[in-house]
Amino acid sequence: MAHDLVIRGGTLVDGTGSPARVADVAVDQGVVTEVTAAGAAGTGAREIDADGLVVTPGFVDIHTHLDAQVAWDPFGTSSSWHGVTSVVMGNCGVTFAPCKPADRSYLADMMESVEDIPASSIMAALPWDWETYGDYLSSLDRTDSVMNVGGMVGHCALRYWAMGDRSMDPDARPTGAELEEMVGLLDEAMAAGALGFSTSRTLRHKVPDGRQVPGTFADRDELLTLAGVLRDRDRGIFESAPRFDGEGPSEPRCRSELDWMREVALTSGRPVTFNLTHTFENPEHHRLAIELAAAANAEGALIRPQTTARGIGVLFSLQAATPFGRHPSWAALRDLDLGGRLTAIRDPDTRSRLIAEADAAPTTDELARFFVTGADGVAGQRDDVARYDCDPRTSLPALAAERGVSMAEVYLDLCDATDGRVLVYWPLLNQSMDAIAEMLSDDTVIMGLADAGAHVGQILDASQPTWFLTHWVRDRGLLSIERAVQRLSSDTADFVGLSGRGTLRPGAAADLNVIDWDQLSLPVPEFVHDLPEGAGRWIQRGEGFVATVVNGRIALEHGEHTGEMPGTVLRSGPDER
Repeated sequence: MAHDLVIRGGTLVDGTGSPARVADVAVDQGVVTEVTAAGAAGTGAREIDADGLVVTPGFVDIHTHLDAQVAWDPFGTSSSWHGVTSVVMGNCGVTFAPCKPADRSYLADMMESVEDIPASSIMAALPWDWETYGDYLSSLDRTDSVMNVGGMVGHCALRYWAMGDRSMDPDARPTGAELEEMVGLLDEAMAAGALGFSTSRTLRHKVPDGRQVPGTFADRDELLTLAGVLRDRDRGIFESAPRFDGEGPSEPRCRSELDWMREVALTSGRPVTFNLTHTFENPEHHRLAIELAAAANAEGALIRPQTTARGIGVLFSLQAATPFGRHPSWAALRDLDLGGRLTAIRDPDTRSRLIAEADAAPTTDELARFFVTGADGVAGQRDDVARYDCDPRTSLPALAAERGVSMAEVYLDLCDATDGRVLVYWPLLNQSMDAIAEMLSDDTVIMGLADAGAHVGQILDASQPTWFLTHWVRDRGLLSIERAVQRLSSDTADFVGLSGRGTLRPGAAADLNVIDWDQLSLPVPEFVHDLPEGAGRWIQRGEGFVATVVNGRIALEHGEHTGEMPGTVLRSGPDER
């Protein structure tokens, strides 16, 4: 009998780190049933000729904030355009469940404040047909999705449910009854299949009135008690947005944060992960964090910092916000559509006024890290390919000096020449490409922090897999293709307990990508208004993905969604599928 699907004769990179080989992959009823020599698999009701192409497992993104977007975007863009087949939501302590009906708008406002997802879109689109986390997973079961989705339980939601407004007071500690209630809610969530627990301790995460989110100042006993639920259930990871920020050198904070994480990992026996990035302000911070994590792991812990494959940066464009938007004439452009903005910058009087206002402002050091991308001919760039390599020649000050004009003038010239498509990229975190390479090469570090679904009007890092594979692997040779694919698939899947995904072997879930390796590339992001209530966001496609298969069904072909909705809800437990 014919297989449901056969991917024939591709270069198989199976996600285990084993050497690539030419092979056939057969799929039946959503599961890989055969991996064999090229030409040896039987016929398929549907076949993909992968000769000359690379076949990989689907990528597993463990750090997303798609919690709201899944309600209105079953296609999971931009993630699904980059080979991502499974996502983990509920990071950084901010989730929509558990939630009392009276608290819905507050959790929506908190998500907007922390993750820049419009609360109006959230309230308009979410069904809100849940209270407990188990109810929430049941709601996800009823929601169409191209990708597989799972989530962690957020400390913010637990604390707000149990403690109300007092949960945000810096000195507030839960009473015995309140802590017991949080434990019960978390236990219910883990029993229902939550993938873990997340918390936020960074001072950057605030609620609309300026206070830090619930859980920011939770003490060690509270964290250990909650981690005990994961221990008792013997499942789930513990994720944190740590307290590395603050005044002065980060070393003392790094040591204190890793100290409680070490205790959580050792006493619970569960994996712990935290966000890690580089900044020029604290250039040794990432090294110390990795060193402390590795030392804890030598004692029997499992702590893995997670980082991105590029800088985490704000995108500026005439399509959205410009680099000079704090000046009145530039701010006025926001009231126009793109056509109106182009007309304005091409008007000599308006152009002169824009340049004069920007030039009158003091020059700051941060402008040296404003990099142009998508400008044809600038340091070898193409206008149809995005670059995030922070080439000093592409900074606004460098381009202005090269052309003998001001930064505002060179920016307007580029906007005019590209009809407003050119972008300026400002990395706020992971500012050094050398530091990123160092972290990506360290096996203690895990891939994460792409933040898909978050900061939608400012940042777009959901395309991380494509950038990682093109820039660091194909073009720079930092890692082998086998190790790189493993980092994007089984490494992340296994860490969060999704052992049935992330590899291409008989019995595994049939999530996979067929990739034209030579054509793999990133188009320049574009700004669209497709959120509920007309809110805008950045999107970015990926070129070179011939097909993406989810649970045995072809979900995308050549970057276009087929209409199939094969995604399922990922739950922790003995059989995660």
